Amino acid sequence: MSHLKVVYIGKENIMALDSNIKTQLSAYMDKLVYPIAIVASVDGSSKSNEMMDLLTELTAMSDKIYLTEEQNQRTPSFAIKRFEADAASVGIRFAGIPMGHEFTSLVLALLQVGGHPLKLEAEKIAQIAAIEGSFHFEIYISLSCHNCPDVVQALNLMAVINPNITNVMIDGGVFQEEVTDRKIMSVPTVFVNGEEFGVGRMELDEILAKVDKGAVAREAKKIEAKAAFDVLIIGGGPAGSSAAIYSARKGIRTGIVAERFGGQVMDTMAIENFISVKETEGPKLVMALEEHVKSYDVDIMNLQRAKSIRQGDMLEVVLESGAILKSKAVIIATGARWRELGVPGEAQYRGKGVAYCPHCDGPLFKGKPVAVVGGGNSGVEAAIDLAGIVAHVTLIQFDPQLKADAVLQAKLKTLSNVTVVLNAQTNEITGDGSKMNGLDYKDRMTGDMHHIDLDAVFVQIGLLPNTDFIKGGEIALSKFGEIEVNAHGATSMPGVFAAGDVTTVPYKQIIIAMGEGAKASLGAFDYLIRQ
Repeated sequence: MSHLKVVYIGKENIMALDSNIKTQLSAYMDKLVYPIAIVASVDGSSKSNEMMDLLTELTAMSDKIYLTEEQNQRTPSFAIKRFEADAASVGIRFAGIPMGHEFTSLVLALLQVGGHPLKLEAEKIAQIAAIEGSFHFEIYISLSCHNCPDVVQALNLMAVINPNITNVMIDGGVFQEEVTDRKIMSVPTVFVNGEEFGVGRMELDEILAKVDKGAVAREAKKIEAKAAFDVLIIGGGPAGSSAAIYSARKGIRTGIVAERFGGQVMDTMAIENFISVKETEGPKLVMALEEHVKSYDVDIMNLQRAKSIRQGDMLEVVLESGAILKSKAVIIATGARWRELGVPGEAQYRGKGVAYCPHCDGPLFKGKPVAVVGGGNSGVEAAIDLAGIVAHVTLIQFDPQLKADAVLQAKLKTLSNVTVVLNAQTNEITGDGSKMNGLDYKDRMTGDMHHIDLDAVFVQIGLLPNTDFIKGGEIALSKFGEIEVNAHGATSMPGVFAAGDVTTVPYKQIIIAMGEGAKASLGAFDYLIRQ
């Protein structure tokens, strides 16, 4: 959607922007084509003052930016508009102070409303411009959510292109009454024309598919017309990306079909064991992976879910959209998803207190009691992160001891607002019908039942392989549903290989998945040249 590199992680109390950020922003603001007006709604509160400090600094960076005031139903907030009286209306508003992960969304909105060329295909721009009807989007976010900016930026882009589309970014931490009234317990949550539209990360194409009803059929027709591939990779995570690069470097026709490029890595924040990179974040790593893959001649078909694989004159991958892709060899790299507890109340209250991403949804429960289920690295890391936000964390572990790395356990022990409960079997998530309110667990030593009053529970109990689309077929799976592979990454189906977290290969790590992706690609190439 954008290649803007500005990232500013603001503190809760905004002081002056860093001088390096100012220099970088001034260079971006020089790219404004049209004068723009920032229209603020303030009430004298501390948050309003913080917002005005930010807007004043932005205004000083360009003689094409004007700051005015008018009252809006949400305060503090501000709209970004074209300044000319006869300019087409642009419906972008930020309710709250878009710092943290949303600072890039603000800078992009300024540039786009100011006429800077959109980094979007002409075909996609025309599709958005042709959408009929009025759509008023409202997206609730938290500033620590790394998935939220993608959705905010997609909706803002649509508002820039089509005057019948408006978008308001709403910081749930500032407008907590709205969050409570609308029973929002997960971000991003999007409403359109007052009705819930979607929860969780969404790509622009995914949003368009829901708004533009003919989009799915048109895309399926376009995919169906593609020539056969030499190697087709299902999945766009670390294993799939690695496989695509290795295949493309062999000079053979390579394609990726992925439900979401980046996979589960997009939901991972702290990555500190990727060799040669001291520390990074999932979205940053995915951006680098995508840039690397796109530097080769790889046909990326994103937001496409595989339905089945079958053997015809060639291997055929049937997509949920109805399209069929043909290939001489296929590499399955669909990864894994968060394992669910499978207890009563979990499905009912998903997004209503039951969550799987502490980084995204943790800020919604500031000052409230929550639980984390799972004592591995993910669970302990979640408890540590949440302890700095919420009132109290109860960490529930099924086994007699925690499984996390020693360094994480040592950190956990220093936190006074964390209670660890071992030998505990979660039996039920309780609630009042609209949101969860607690958790029942059994002491596995005594058999006694216990109840904890909670506002949220974060489930961190491992992964399930994404193999539902091949179950019951020719590809052999383990008792855990993982794809069985040999030393070359080959499966039991001729011409089909697999790599990464979806396979029986132990130790589900990013660096291992990348190596397995390379190995499966080399295995597939060896298979092709022997046919």
